[in-house]
Amino acid sequence: MLEKLLKQTSFAPILKEVADQYVWIDLSKFNAELLKVDVTDTGSFSTYIQEYLTLHNAKVAIGGYQEHRNIYKRSAVFNNDPSEERFIHLGIDLWTSAYTPIHAPLKGVVHSFKNNKGLGNYGPTIILEHQLKKQVFYTLYGHLTKDSLDHLMVGEKIDKGEMFGAIGNHPSNGDYPPHLHFQIIKDLGGLNGDFPGVTSLNNLKKDLQNSLDPNLILKIKKDNP
Repeated sequence: MLEKLLKQTSFAPILKEVADQYVWIDLSKFNAELLKVDVTDTGSFSTYIQEYLTLHNAKVAIGGYQEHRNIYKRSAVFNNDPSEERFIHLGIDLWTSAYTPIHAPLKGVVHSFKNNKGLGNYGPTIILEHQLKKQVFYTLYGHLTKDSLDHLMVGEKIDKGEMFGAIGNHPSNGDYPPHLHFQIIKDLGGLNGDFPGVTSLNNLKKDLQNSLDPNLILKIKKDNP
């Protein structure tokens, strides 16, 4: 079982330069403080994230797996079907400075990559393919710099701990405050360079079985401030 293998495996830090400088953050619709912020304005949203980091003397604000969020209402990417509004997050977000290097948590190969353009979308995205004891799975890295996709090749080997990209800035990252969307995926369903990172209530159970808790790899203690 993949979940058991991930629990037993030691991984390299994805954000090596700011390792051990994390604070957990709540960006759910239940956060009363966030309701005071105009998250449709990237500048205001960015200020909220930066002030939170400063308050907690941290470099990275982390969280979001299974989080019910309102921040996606600004984008048609998540709301093109009123009966299936997608607002439940399937990855973990790591909010930090733009251009922070991204490192592979374990060896793998480049499965695919794509610039998923548009408000609220991933922007530049890379998917790596990995194998643990013959168990194949994938990790997705969204909201990167455009340069992260330059000179990349499908099938290219990436070593554990190797830098292969960097966190992008708005607006090219989907017009979000700088952050990395990190997701573990068991089955890509034939998709390349893209995969849903947010789901609906109707599809939640099925999608959680396919997108495992990213903290199985990140292994960051959940000591909230």
